Amino acid sequence: MRKFTLFFPFLLSSLITVGQDNIQAITDSITTEGKKLYQSEMASWYGTDIFLERYKGNSDWGGYLSYMDGDSARCIFFSKSDNPVVIGTISFDSTYDISKATTNFSDRSFTKTERDLYVIRKKTLDIINDGDTLFKFYSNTNYNFIPLISNGERKMYILTGPEKNGVVIFGNDYLLKFDEQNELISKKQLHKNIISMSYGEKMKEGKKVVGGAHTHLPETGEFMTATDICTLMLYAKFAGWEQHFVVSAHYMNIWDCKNNRLVAITKEAMDKINAHQKKGEKND
Repeated sequence: MRKFTLFFPFLLSSLITVGQDNIQAITDSITTEGKKLYQSEMASWYGTDIFLERYKGNSDWGGYLSYMDGDSARCIFFSKSDNPVVIGTISFDSTYDISKATTNFSDRSFTKTERDLYVIRKKTLDIINDGDTLFKFYSNTNYNFIPLISNGERKMYILTGPEKNGVVIFGNDYLLKFDEQNELISKKQLHKNIISMSYGEKMKEGKKVVGGAHTHLPETGEFMTATDICTLMLYAKFAGWEQHFVVSAHYMNIWDCKNNRLVAITKEAMDKINAHQKKGEKND
C-alpha cells in the first residue's frame, strides 16, 4: 500500500527567517499549554477506566478531575453530595502505564489545589446549565472539562469529544478564566465551528491518509490552539497521523505528530519554499 502524505518534506534551515525566533517562542508556549491539557486528559481517560473497574466503595461518585502533581498525573473522583470528599485517587507516571498506576480508594478531604479545581469545575457547569448561549451542543459528542491552575492563572478548557470510535473532533472548544477567588473573569469560544474527521479509512487508489488539516478564522488566531495540540496528542496515535496543518490568514502551522513539535511558517516563507521545490522538480 502506498502512503499518502499531505505535505512535501522541506529543510528546517529554509525556515529561518526574520522574526522566526519570536514565532517559535509563541508556538513553544502554546505547545507547553497543550501538553498540560494532554497530561490531564490522559489521566482522566485511564483513571476513569481504573475507577469504574476497581472502586468498591459505598459512595455515589459525582465527578472527577485531573491535574499534575510534580511529575505525577493524578485523577481524583469525588462524592455526590453538597459537601463532597475525594473517594478515589489514581496516579500515573509519564508512561500512563495502567500496571504502574497507584490507587487509593480511601475517603479524604480535598487538598487546597483540588478544592480550587473543583470550584472552577462546578462554576463552569453552573454557567452551562444556566443556559449560557455561548456553549453549543452537537449530537454524538460530549464535553471534556480540563481545569488548570498554572503560572498564577486559573483556567477551564472545554473540549468537545466524540462518542464514536474512529472520529477526531476539532473546535467547539472554550476557555474560561478565573481570578484568585475563583470568580469568572472571561469566557470565549476558541473555534467558531466544529470539525469532525474520520480516520482509518482508505482513500481512492489505495492511498492512506497520514495527516489532516483545518483552517483558523481570524478570531481564532494565527496559530494552533492548545486544544488543537491536546486533541492531536490524544488521537494521532490511533489515527496513524504523522502531521497536521492549521492554515490561518498569515501562517502555516505544522504539527509533527511523531515528535510532538509545532512549527509555524509565514505565508511568505511558504511561497518561497514552494517556489524552490517547483524549481528543483523542473531540474530533476
